[in-house]
Amino acid sequence: MVKGPGLYSDIGKKARDLLYKDYQSDHKFTLTTYTSTGVAVTSTGIKKGELFLADINTQLKNKNITTDIKVDTNSNVFTTITVDEPAPGLKTILSFKVPDQRSGKAELQYLHDYAGISASIGLTANPIVNFSGVVGTSAASVGTDLSFDTASGNFTKFNAGASLSNADLIASLTLNDKGDTLTASYYHIVSPLTHTAVGAELTRTFSSNDNTLTFGTQHALDPLTTVKARLNNYGKASALIQHEWRPKSLLTISGEVDTRAIEKSAKVGLALALKP
Repeated sequence: MVKGPGLYSDIGKKARDLLYKDYQSDHKFTLTTYTSTGVAVTSTGIKKGELFLADINTQLKNKNITTDIKVDTNSNVFTTITVDEPAPGLKTILSFKVPDQRSGKAELQYLHDYAGISASIGLTANPIVNFSGVVGTSAASVGTDLSFDTASGNFTKFNAGASLSNADLIASLTLNDKGDTLTASYYHIVSPLTHTAVGAELTRTFSSNDNTLTFGTQHALDPLTTVKARLNNYGKASALIQHEWRPKSLLTISGEVDTRAIEKSAKVGLALALKP
């Protein structure tokens, strides 16, 4: 398995997952079942206030080819076909949505010991071309993420980032939104035995002179139960507890309060994922 710098999306990912993953204020239920032929069928329902959204995803694996087909409540059909390693380190992805005729996209990903490259192009007459590349090692890397609109001849996205890491610490810096947003993040493993980690993220938006600072931590109470907490400079405090009550089946309860307006009701989210 390639242990290189990864893809551009991996820069700062550990800190983002610590600070934001699994936090929610909605109610979510996910059920996965498997047919006798190995097809995975996942049904998901989400209640957002008075709105209820649902989708059904079917996944079929045949050797190194994975096909995902998802149908949502608006009768949109999303199809993704992934071919894993047609050549060493290479992955090809074809995706499209029905009835949106402009949604088709072909993507290539290549991972090497010293580079990670992803390139995609829309399957339209005037496509948007995306390219991201990272060079370096698993300890230090730099990269860029670009999008070019062939119809207008303009770059719609221009991001850059860098990452430094060792056995228990990862620091990253990214410049996004065409140079308007600067984000620095930090992730530190305090205790591998209890999966205890701390992290922080500072985001500066130059156009609005806005700064957002978020601190977070996680800790495993036991091998099956994890707690997380975070706080930002606007006084928003969040916490969650996640329990794996059977293999791959998770119950997550999360909440958020505004410490500057305690009189407001707390937001509470619930997620239940069931797998056989």
